[in-house]
Amino acid sequence: MSLEIKVPPVGESITEVVLSQWLKNDGDVVEMDEVIAELESDKATFELTAEQAGTLKTVANEGDTLAIGAVVCTIEEGGAAAPKAAPAAEEKPAEEQKTSAPTATGNGSSYAAGTPSPSAGKILAEKGIDAGAVSGTGVDGRITKEDALKAEKAAAKPAAKPADKAQPAVAAVPGSRSERRQKMTPLRKTVAKRLVTVKDETAMLTTFNEVNMKPIMDLRGKYKEQFKEKHGVGLGFMSFFTKAVCEALKEFPAVNARIDGEEIVYNDFVDVSIAVSAPKGLVVPVIRNAESMSLAQIEKSVLELALKARDNKLSIEEMTGGTFTITNGGVFGSMMSTPIINAPQSAILGMHNIIERPIAEKGEVVIRPMMYIALSYDHRIIDGRESVGFLVRVKQLLEDPARLLLGI
Repeated sequence: MSLEIKVPPVGESITEVVLSQWLKNDGDVVEMDEVIAELESDKATFELTAEQAGTLKTVANEGDTLAIGAVVCTIEEGGAAAPKAAPAAEEKPAEEQKTSAPTATGNGSSYAAGTPSPSAGKILAEKGIDAGAVSGTGVDGRITKEDALKAEKAAAKPAAKPADKAQPAVAAVPGSRSERRQKMTPLRKTVAKRLVTVKDETAMLTTFNEVNMKPIMDLRGKYKEQFKEKHGVGLGFMSFFTKAVCEALKEFPAVNARIDGEEIVYNDFVDVSIAVSAPKGLVVPVIRNAESMSLAQIEKSVLELALKARDNKLSIEEMTGGTFTITNGGVFGSMMSTPIINAPQSAILGMHNIIERPIAEKGEVVIRPMMYIALSYDHRIIDGRESVGFLVRVKQLLEDPARLLLGI
């Protein structure tokens, strides 16, 4: 019995997905609930599982855009048939030995010599390379992905021409001048569209300040071992910034609000979106009700979400919502930036790298670890007084972290 495996519903606003990767090959025997492929939407990556045990027959190819409900593959009930033993060479007629094409058998399927694997076939098709001109190094001459990549490189090299004595020699251009094209992922297309929309539809402005990070660094240095021993997680800067933001938003609620039509929606809670760089692009998972969490709870949430982002395991629910965003470009060495608002939110705080710089302190020049911070905000809802006041309040809380514990 054959069972069709279709693209499952993955969210109300999602109408199509991209088949990003087959984890099993055509003809493979799969088990019930085994992950066979990865589907990618404009928000997250999803796993496609086998709904029954049997032999996989692929219908869609990697890179295909599929509507919700479209058939991705079928599964034939039962395992793959055992390959038949080939008769000994000496028992075949001489004429048959000359005309028989060698075959490669794998996962229950037979492949003629020179047949490309699915990944190799995709590469050859994209580059217009005839499979017959490629020598396969796989089992019984099958063309592997590595063979296809070598053929691609060879095709990119210009053919050598005989020297023309009448023409002056042209100096060779050093280095490679090859280029490659790659289809944008749904996530990247969505990020690009949203960023342009934000720039076009908001009155975005950025204000800056700087923070003396010495008090926090001294506090971390003094208690980080005890903190990790008690809570099982390291004490980082993100928890301090999150707590400082939550306290400052109580005093400046417009920074935590959003515009909805002709109304302003004020939130009595703080869902902090944390911008995280994932393998397939920037994602922004959310820490819910951060205003009621301790430093340890925030650190655990940040670590959990970062690990999920790295492994492309974030769910749509974990990336939906958020009332305010924090992004840390400092981990990549950024000194200063103007972050773009994460719509429909009205503000985003940018952290940057910590650099020791000379500053004036009580009439003396001293060296302190300093960080520039930036607040980008929608001027339609947040005035200059509120934006500057909010950033100054964040600075005060970070430079005197005892305030975070005492709530003053």
